[in-house]
Amino acid sequence: MTRDVLVSGASVAGPMLAYWLREHGFRPVVVERTPAIRAGLGGHAVDLFGPAVDVAAWTGILDDVLAVRTETRVLALEQPGRRTIRVDAEKLAEGFADRSVEVLRGHLTRILHERTAGIEYRFGDSIAALAEDATGVDVTFAGGDRRRFDLVVGADGLRSGVRRLVFGEQPLHFLHGYVAVLGVPAEMTEPGTARVHTAPGLMIACYPVRDSDEGRAVVVVHREEEAHLDHRDVDAQKAFLRTALAGAGWEVPRLLEHLDDVEDLYLDSISQVRMPTWSRGRVTLVGDAGFSPGAAVGGGTTLAVVSAYVLAGELAAAGGDHTVAFGAYERRIRPMVEASWRAGQGATTTLVPRTERQVATRARLSALVPRLPRPLRRALLSIGDGHAKAFNAITLQPYRPTHLPEHG
Repeated sequence: MTRDVLVSGASVAGPMLAYWLREHGFRPVVVERTPAIRAGLGGHAVDLFGPAVDVAAWTGILDDVLAVRTETRVLALEQPGRRTIRVDAEKLAEGFADRSVEVLRGHLTRILHERTAGIEYRFGDSIAALAEDATGVDVTFAGGDRRRFDLVVGADGLRSGVRRLVFGEQPLHFLHGYVAVLGVPAEMTEPGTARVHTAPGLMIACYPVRDSDEGRAVVVVHREEEAHLDHRDVDAQKAFLRTALAGAGWEVPRLLEHLDDVEDLYLDSISQVRMPTWSRGRVTLVGDAGFSPGAAVGGGTTLAVVSAYVLAGELAAAGGDHTVAFGAYERRIRPMVEASWRAGQGATTTLVPRTERQVATRARLSALVPRLPRPLRRALLSIGDGHAKAFNAITLQPYRPTHLPEHG
């Protein structure tokens, strides 16, 4: 009987999966290569849409998430020499889902970690090798330990080590863009507001961090050719960002002046993981590790939460039989995954206009839409936008917690 499950990754999908595995009677262990949980003010703002809000409620964390949600009520579209256009952010979000919550990734990670108290976490370690046989998987950790598990799940993000070990190198589908997230001085932000600046090939948003004297900047850059940066080389990432932003106006000179002191820079390509299956033998993948829709464009956090919940539920429904559960899991999730892929493919164009005319047109439309009656507003926001379809592509119901029998 399947009982012991190793989960690689302790950001969002991993702890969510671990929580529900424990609820269903499994014994999860979570391994994470960073030395400690990435919590607090770390990371950028992420969204839980539609079904992910339901999962958060069933997990018992929704009230905690709502208590630390970002307070971005207004988008201020700023262009030097032009009048600032202020837009109701909540009305714009209606095109994506009926229900949504925006929260810093670090806060969400902290809440999930607290909810999984008592589960074994191995920080500062990773999986070095996997050897599967008919009854389990022998895992060799980078730290030198060896342990045996019934199943292994990769929840370790876009650059998944588990995916590489089990499926080999999988080419990422580059969506012609890069996204960077970094801390900025609070003076560059405005309370309750995301200051947004667009220029041909560039989008920058600066927003405050709730209950702190810090801010965040998100930078999305259009680029036809992939740069093939080492995502662990912070100096190379900063050099890339300086080159990409060279000569830009608005608050960019202040941002670049601050860049040398930034310690929490995240920069990666906007890329998708597209595989015909994300299960092999006793190993499967959840979240970005298996089917990233693209950072900043495809609802990856929603997918991470929902896929983790469904995988645990299907394992319980199958009585721990992974040969049944993995197939059911993939069939349940695939419509949402594929819809998110389609939405992500067109989203970089929406985020980053290519010409000055597109910049001006988008600003006018953003100002007009919130003033329209709600039905018309929702219809217009849904035109050409597959995100709403993606989030509505799955209907969830609570899996009944099933505590598996002890080994006989």
